[in-house]
Amino acid sequence: MDGGPDDEPGDDAARRPRRRGAARCAGLLFAGVSAVVGCRLADTDGITPVPQLLAFLPWLLVPTGLGLALTLRGRWWPGAVWGVAVLGLLAWFIEPYGKDAQPSGTPVAGLRILASNVEFGRAAPALVPLVRRERPAVVFVEECEETCRTTLLHDLGGDYPYRQAVAEPASRGSLILSRYALRGTDGVHGTMGMPGAVADVRGHPVRLQLAHPMPPLPGQVALWHRELARLRAFAAAEPHAPTILAGDFNASQDHAAFRRILDTGLHDAARLAGSDRTPSWPARTTPTLGAQIDHVLVSRDFAADRARFPRLSGTDHRALLVDLTLYVPRPPSGRP
Repeated sequence: MDGGPDDEPGDDAARRPRRRGAARCAGLLFAGVSAVVGCRLADTDGITPVPQLLAFLPWLLVPTGLGLALTLRGRWWPGAVWGVAVLGLLAWFIEPYGKDAQPSGTPVAGLRILASNVEFGRAAPALVPLVRRERPAVVFVEECEETCRTTLLHDLGGDYPYRQAVAEPASRGSLILSRYALRGTDGVHGTMGMPGAVADVRGHPVRLQLAHPMPPLPGQVALWHRELARLRAFAAAEPHAPTILAGDFNASQDHAAFRRILDTGLHDAARLAGSDRTPSWPARTTPTLGAQIDHVLVSRDFAADRARFPRLSGTDHRALLVDLTLYVPRPPSGRP
């Protein structure tokens, strides 16, 4: 009889190598994802390549799902349990990090904030019409070298008479443009320029700080950590002062060093506006694939109503526009 029981042992033996191969591939996928998820669980950024992969944490669902399919093909049931556990942790960590609270007090001013990495100044010509159309109150521009500064000050200087700059070449240059009067500060020291200022917003001082730490390149992860730690020190220095910390952080909410900045009491405006996890880099693959590494962080004095990520030609980052409202404490009842 063809196809009888005598044929089954041979067929099973032929399948075993394929099953073992599928199980081995699944194990390799789970091991790689588990290393990244383990660092996220331990609240550390680890060593290369973990910091680079953490930026794309949500997309680790893809190799995890593939690994689960391979465990079914290989009938590797302990591996299936492993994969489900990793999948559950990924789903947990994909949830937004940070508090989502509305400020108390009296609203005194609405502010539109624009942050944009113009990639060595190449996107400066495309930034001008965006600024004219959206009319932000404050503009944070990273990687704004001499030609970029000349373009922006020539085309926008009349509407933005106040500015604070780090006049350096290439990616080290940066610029803050403001409709509000500014008092310059020392800013935050970094490899790339990070100027700071205090804006007078209808009689209320608001700390402004541009963020542009070094990216976590292989061999430079320690430097990236140090510069993010300096931004955290800035945020923690005056916890009760209205503060806006904006720019290209080269970090996402899945990086421990970035979460430590939020833990000082700042809030991610995109998170408050319901646009967390919207990718801002690399622009050529967003929104299909990317990471949100451009942020506007605000103190508890601000509410965020809307966040958008416009595309600009000439840069690998999307710009970030957020609409904020500044609140001030109400005077105690009974005070004249």
